[in-house]
Formats: sequence, structure tokens, C-alpha cells
Amino acid sequence: MKRIAILALQGAFAEHEQMLTLLGAETTQIRNLADWNAFLGESLESGDYTGKGLVIPGGESTAMMRIMRDEELFLPLQTAIRGGLPVFGTCAGLILLDKQHLDTMDITALRNAYGRQLGSFYAEADIKGIGTAVPMTFIRAPYISEAGSDVDILATVDGRMIAARQANQLVTAFHPELNEDTRVHAYFLSMVG
Repeated sequence: MKRIAILALQGAFAEHEQMLTLLGAETTQIRNLADWNAFLGESLESGDYTGKGLVIPGGESTAMMRIMRDEELFLPLQTAIRGGLPVFGTCAGLILLDKQHLDTMDITALRNAYGRQLGSFYAEADIKGIGTAVPMTFIRAPYISEAGSDVDILATVDGRMIAARQANQLVTAFHPELNEDTRVHAYFLSMVG
């Protein structure tokens, strides 16, 4: 069984949990360093993350960064992701993986890229390797303003990069957990060895 840790500091973590459980994964909420160490278990020593993954949900990226530092999670998360732990970041999770935050993915995110007043919008677009007409709910969403050559851009909406993958890391600017379509989460689970 695939075991997925969900960073539950703030934001839309419960919806990810429901989606992953529906797909047959076992989930664990991570609120502090003790939760993280218990989730990783033997992987802490061996560096073998087979069958494990991490979801960083949407929320408020500044608040999440502060809590990660307060709970001494920043370095352990960064180390595991750089060590190959599969990670899926949505909305604020995309921001947290960029070069200006956890610095594990070669992207730069533009926060609140669509403007605060627009707030949210819905779109459907094709995602490379995932499928066609994938439903996308954007809530005060970022987008990727720059991406390195190792980053595979999976989808764009209105010419803006909104989904990407780099090795063990998957990001979306939208919230796939807020729709009933399970394809994006299923794709992430396929990345979890």
C-alpha cells in the first residue's frame, strides 16, 4: 500500500486526504517534526522512500513557511525531497517548492498571479501524461513564471505554465482535490514507487 504524508499545517489538506483514500492510499497528517519522523520511520536512516510520498496542499504560503520553520520541518522536508521523496504541491504547495522557498524545484512562482479580486476561476485543459479536459479550480492561484531546462511543463492555461514535473516533484497551480476527477492524484500515486 502507498503511504502518503499530507502537510496539514494549514489549508486544503482534508480534501487531498479524501481523494487519496478513495484511490486506495493510506494517508498521514503531518503537523510537526514528530509526525514527520514517525511517517518516515526507517526511511530516515536508509534514504529509501519506496511506497511513500508527500502532498503539500494549497493554503497561505507565507503562513505555511512560518509554521514549517516554527515546527522545525523546513530542513527535514527539503532533505527528503532532494533525496528523492515523491512530492505533489498544489497552489501554495507549488510556491513552497520553488527556488525562493524550499528550493527543491527549478521553478519561480508568481504568487496571486491572477489578482486577488478575481479570486478564483474554473478551466479545463489537457495535461501531458494525465489526460484531456482535466477540470481545474484556481483559487488566488500562482503560476510558474520561469522554469529550468529539467522541468517538464505539463499544462498551460492562457499561455501560463500551471502544471509541471521535475523528477520526483509534481506541481499544479490549481486544486485537483476540489473536483471529482481523480486523474491528477492517480498520476502522483504512479510516481510513488
